[in-house]
Amino acid sequence: MAKKVLLVEDDASLGRQVVDRLRAAGFEPTWVRDGAEALDISPEPFSLLVLDLMLPGAHGFDVLKKLRGGSDVPVLVLSARNDARDKVRALELGADDYVTKPFWPDELVARIQARLRRPALQRSHLLEAGDLAIDVQARRVHLGGEEVTLTRVEFDLLAALARRAGAAVPRAWLVEHVLDPDREGTERTLDVHVSRLRKKLGASGRYVATVWGVGYRLDWPGPP
Repeated sequence: MAKKVLLVEDDASLGRQVVDRLRAAGFEPTWVRDGAEALDISPEPFSLLVLDLMLPGAHGFDVLKKLRGGSDVPVLVLSARNDARDKVRALELGADDYVTKPFWPDELVARIQARLRRPALQRSHLLEAGDLAIDVQARRVHLGGEEVTLTRVEFDLLAALARRAGAAVPRAWLVEHVLDPDREGTERTLDVHVSRLRKKLGASGRYVATVWGVGYRLDWPGPP
């Protein structure tokens, strides 16, 4: 059975391209062009939501916030904005990926297929792995009950890995979604931030594992 994808996009030309490409790839797309309409649609029939941010009726962030109030359906955000703050905000609200316009429809389909192959993410604003607790809304981290002070990048990096605990997260994805593009973040820069994060986590830093040729993975142990 074809997997259903909900596309929320008000650009008629782009929407038609994406719908046609999704159908060609074997998906069953449903396309809506208004944020208010998207707020009224149940996410349950869909395997994934592709969500534009600048929408008539309601902003994409409002749609995302309502969705994350009761659904684990993966969300891939579309935006013409390349501001790091928008990317961070989307991830904090529970988005799985962030694609900047303009883009090739084939690239979008590839990202959708990759997302659907990955494990489901943790969705609560409180992410927990072992004795690590991350409050995404308050942007605070506690380890064994003690607060750990992290920089903005270190926090976003740890939160991204915790949402996908046990799964390898590609370095290129972390560079794009965690580092500040205005400061020309590179994979080498990412490695430096990972090293600093490990040091701040002390002995538990070893659970931020390197996946050679791919990226990083949070291998936090479960309860004894």
